[in-house]
Amino acid sequence: MTPAKSTSIRLEFDDNAIIALLSGEHNQHLAHIEKALDVMVDSFGNCITISGTGSAAKSARGVIEGLYKTVVDGQHQMVDKAMVDDALRWATNGNAPDGGKAAPACETWKKKVFAKTRGQGDYMKLLQQNDVVFGLGPAGTGKTYIAVARAVEALKKREVERIILSRPAVEAGERLGFLPGDMKEKVDPYLRPLYDALYDMMPADKVDRMLASGEIEIAPLAFMRGRTLTAAHVIIDEAQNTTPIQMKMVLTRLGQDSQMVITGDLSQIDLPVGQPSGLADAVSLLDNIKGVGIIHLSGEDVVRHPVVARILQAYEAGQKRVNPAK
Repeated sequence: MTPAKSTSIRLEFDDNAIIALLSGEHNQHLAHIEKALDVMVDSFGNCITISGTGSAAKSARGVIEGLYKTVVDGQHQMVDKAMVDDALRWATNGNAPDGGKAAPACETWKKKVFAKTRGQGDYMKLLQQNDVVFGLGPAGTGKTYIAVARAVEALKKREVERIILSRPAVEAGERLGFLPGDMKEKVDPYLRPLYDALYDMMPADKVDRMLASGEIEIAPLAFMRGRTLTAAHVIIDEAQNTTPIQMKMVLTRLGQDSQMVITGDLSQIDLPVGQPSGLADAVSLLDNIKGVGIIHLSGEDVVRHPVVARILQAYEAGQKRVNPAK
């Protein structure tokens, strides 16, 4: 087998200070890129030279140019390992987003939330274009976090008047009366990931005020029946644990000037054996319906520790061997 031909790419930049930022202390960021892509990266002054196989060198070029553009555009003032990992993820999953344009983003009170993979970028676009969006995928793909980011952006821009968060409490059989406290305290443990995302995107005092005023509402799924949700951004999290009857009920709550995002992981269904998932049922029935967007995120979209993505990809491959028709 003929070894892959090595190539060399020389990049020149206008700002030496930015080159120092993206190189990192003792060139640690460049070393991280070298290890991830199996290339050699050398910097001198305002120039960076990349050596490696054609595809690897091209990917490294995309990473470095993307990081440089991010700093120049003012999206970040510093470059850290997480940013380098994000740039590497884009490079290995299809080079730069949208042919070199900035990654899609949601603007919240505390920060911009950028898509970190092509799948997340497609998800953000669906959220901008549809009234009902189903975001499916394993843990760590950002399906819930991005849904909250879009909800906060819509509230910030006054596109909606309130955010409604809901989730089935399967472990309690939707019978929350035995738990201590008021309704918010009873359902809080089930909505912790949503709270964490809210506090990450909004000042804590604003979150607390909006919870008190009802602009952000916690609504257990069992209490959604009979309501019409107008001028609201509704998030139904962990929807794989809804029944078909519950899913139909919640989908038909949508009122004027509202959007609903339903998130879930069909590989983590906690319903009793034999009970079909309302999420799986809805995705099957509503495919190709105007105004409804459906996206399936995968292990390639995981933005946690890199080993998590590899674990999920191994499980996905194993499921395909067991169920080759799927």
